[in-house]
Amino acid sequence: MTLLRALIGTARLVRHAPRLTAALPPDDDVLLDVPDERLAPALIAAALADPEPAAKLLATTRDGAEWEARDRYVARLATFAYSRDEWLTRWLEAAPRDPDALLVKAELAVRRAWESPARAERLRELGPLIDAAAEASPGDPVPWRLALDHARGTHAGHAAFESLWEQAVRRSPHHYGCHIAALRYLSAQWYGSHRECFDFAEQAAEDAPPGSLARVLPVNAAFAQYLTGTGPTPDDRIDAAADRGLVLSAAYPEGDAWPAEVRNLLVYVLVRRGRWEEALEEFRRIGPYATSFPWALVGDDPLNGFLETRDAVRAQVARAMPLRDEGRGRGRGAGFGTGRDTAVPAGWRTGHGRADRSGPGGHYA
Repeated sequence: MTLLRALIGTARLVRHAPRLTAALPPDDDVLLDVPDERLAPALIAAALADPEPAAKLLATTRDGAEWEARDRYVARLATFAYSRDEWLTRWLEAAPRDPDALLVKAELAVRRAWESPARAERLRELGPLIDAAAEASPGDPVPWRLALDHARGTHAGHAAFESLWEQAVRRSPHHYGCHIAALRYLSAQWYGSHRECFDFAEQAAEDAPPGSLARVLPVNAAFAQYLTGTGPTPDDRIDAAADRGLVLSAAYPEGDAWPAEVRNLLVYVLVRRGRWEEALEEFRRIGPYATSFPWALVGDDPLNGFLETRDAVRAQVARAMPLRDEGRGRGRGAGFGTGRDTAVPAGWRTGHGRADRSGPGGHYA
């Protein structure tokens, strides 16, 4: 019987895989962490040691209160400056009190401190730098996201963290980055528990307006649990988190770079739940936009991890489809998703909590 099932599965794979493959971008077209049309010119100029486009971009986000975009651009610019910081040095020399330059400088410094064996000590030294970034742009929540990450790394108590959190939400009640920082603090890997993490994520998602990235915070909570292995969170709670993510993803255009990281994260959770058809649909929505998060946290090669997982999902869907197209069902009820945690693709590392201890990690929870 096992051999029969294997033979039938192979026949289904051969029949249906080409059609499923045609609906997705070719492997060679998939790129990792592609900058959007606003960020790309700033990065190109930074490579030539010219800070002006980055300065104009961040000033625009500050003037327009585009806090989500600002947070994302600051993180990407700091990542670039990690290995090529001539442009940032030139910017700071020309405008040492520029609020945008100070923010990138603080982001970069925090990131470097997290990698030090003397992390807590190094982070404590950065308090004045984060304060300067916050004072230079009083209405900006992004320095407070940095302050929340800083507090976690310096082992701040709950009262101190709550004080920082109050300052963050005053500036932007639903800011995704600040909520991620709080979610990490509340996670079982740090100063809370799986239950606290999920409770916070679900309440924040419920309060967030339609289309807000905060709507997918429960998916981040599920991912945090998967990184540390099996936890006490009921399967239906994780499925509800994935359902929220699917609703948000569907609100954005297919192949849109903006929600790409959220969609990559959602795929991971859908695969862990064995919801193959929904995962394949999410890969179609992702298009060519693979992101380092979450794949860098579960394997050594993020792009390869994305592509291997996409291949595995495509094969699972093809093997579950009937040899004839008529009568084909949809969704979990048709057997494409079991509602149970399932085997993950080869190369995924789970249960070690590596990312929680390695750094601030952008939007990781």
